[in-house]
Amino acid sequence: MSLSRTPALFLGHGSPMNVLQENRYTAAWRRLGETLPRPRAILVVSAHWVTEGTAVTAMAQPRTLHDFGGFPQALFATGYPAPGSPALAQQIIDLLAPLPVAADTAWGLDHGSWGVLIKMYPEADIPVVQLSMDVTQPALCHFQLGQRLAALREQGVMLVASGNVVHNLRRVVWQEPAAPWPWARAFEAFVSASLDWQGEAAAHPLVNFMQHPDAALANPSAEHFLPLLYVLGSRGRDEAISVPVAGIEMASISMLSVQVG
Repeated sequence: MSLSRTPALFLGHGSPMNVLQENRYTAAWRRLGETLPRPRAILVVSAHWVTEGTAVTAMAQPRTLHDFGGFPQALFATGYPAPGSPALAQQIIDLLAPLPVAADTAWGLDHGSWGVLIKMYPEADIPVVQLSMDVTQPALCHFQLGQRLAALREQGVMLVASGNVVHNLRRVVWQEPAAPWPWARAFEAFVSASLDWQGEAAAHPLVNFMQHPDAALANPSAEHFLPLLYVLGSRGRDEAISVPVAGIEMASISMLSVQVG
């Protein structure tokens, strides 16, 4: 781990029920919170805040969003009252200029964000800012935003991206244990094998993930995959990269997590 950079994480968040459950994935997230250097603030990129244009939460006290349905009342009763950071939001706006970034005061923290942070930092006492993903932009743009956000890692800000590198809800198998679909296993293996790419961004296999023969099945839409590119973009040359936990649940949801630094 770099002594000068706060680590960056991509966490495969899976079902919102992980908030209420304890399993090997939540145990891995908890270990990360316990063993990594404590950040002064956290910047989250979640699969569940997609926009046209880019926005950043800029309120002092972001609300907990229960942006899901059909789950137990205990999940809706769970909050994550972490403070926001208008100052960090403004710093991000300035850092990404001339890209226009809107200072948002309506969104909050969605379950892709607080659903993993509640395991890492259950005290909810670290400021959290969330950056939206502009779905009108190509994959390379998301990687390049990660490159620009890397400067925050030098200042004690942890980048946490949340999604799933395989996410096909239409092919979920509800009877557990469910063997992964062969295409899900193949695409996850491709992601794992491509993490340590050191070449040009435009040629990165994971920037060009849709060229993989199983990509359309693994990601019928891209929003759960794209957060990974922010973390990979923030990686310094020769910086360590590792997989804290992995696995495929319900046959078509990859829980692969990635640590940079």
